[in-house]
Amino acid sequence: MRSRTFRPRFPVNLRLTLGPVRRGGGDPTMRLGPDGAWRATRTPDGPGSQHMAVGADGSVTVRAWGPGADWLVAHAPALVGADDDDAGFVPRHALVADLHRRFPGLRTPCTGAVVEALVPSVLEQKVIGLEARRSYASLVRRLGERAPGPPGDAGLLVPPAPEVWARTPSWVFHRCGVERKRADTVRVACSAARALERAPENMTALPGIGPWTAAEVAGVARGDPDAVSVGDFHLPNQVAWALAGEPRGDDARMLELLEPYRGHRGRVVRLLAAGGIGAPRYGPRLPLQNIARL
Repeated sequence: MRSRTFRPRFPVNLRLTLGPVRRGGGDPTMRLGPDGAWRATRTPDGPGSQHMAVGADGSVTVRAWGPGADWLVAHAPALVGADDDDAGFVPRHALVADLHRRFPGLRTPCTGAVVEALVPSVLEQKVIGLEARRSYASLVRRLGERAPGPPGDAGLLVPPAPEVWARTPSWVFHRCGVERKRADTVRVACSAARALERAPENMTALPGIGPWTAAEVAGVARGDPDAVSVGDFHLPNQVAWALAGEPRGDDARMLELLEPYRGHRGRVVRLLAAGGIGAPRYGPRLPLQNIARL
């Protein structure tokens, strides 16, 4: 076990900051609770797991286990957003200013794990989020491995290695609710894992990966506070309603409203989500589909 305590320059709320890293409450690779954040992951040195907690003085203590323990301890500040400086962020709307005041501990995480963020992002393409998160959890339980240290005793699993994703047959994805198109995208991307980790900006050159997926990855794996998921079903409406009082919007209108925040556009989106801001709904929710039964 390795451990370290550090004091970020800014306040850190682990639940808000690491929320985008966790893929729903049933994510078997991560748990957020009153005792802090537990996470299992893969590092350049091998699998590892970590626990992080914020002390009364604002310091963060990290403990890590497994072959990747040293790497996890060294990179813990980036993970909790300690390098995320919002000094240039100027709220231009009363709502944004209020949310920024209410959530000072919301930082932009940087996991450094591109493929690990890419796989669940691909699974979330064009489907309801709850459905995608269930599929991801099911796949990790089938293909992942027990986390080293106490997190393994608590049931946490390390996500599958890229080579495991790449060789997994389509019928396994199908049984977990993922149709062949998304399964093929995952397998192709994981076959190019080394290249993606070196140059993630090139991921849109791969089939099935567009600007939406690239932005989802950039906001988590690269710690980009400006990443905006263009092509999202709900996001343009959310931004149009929050910043202009318009119940509906498209990508162009969303980007227009966010332009004054360039450099921090993703930060604004996350503040809106933290505040539970949503556009009015005029119709029934889309029903969940069980692809595994088709």
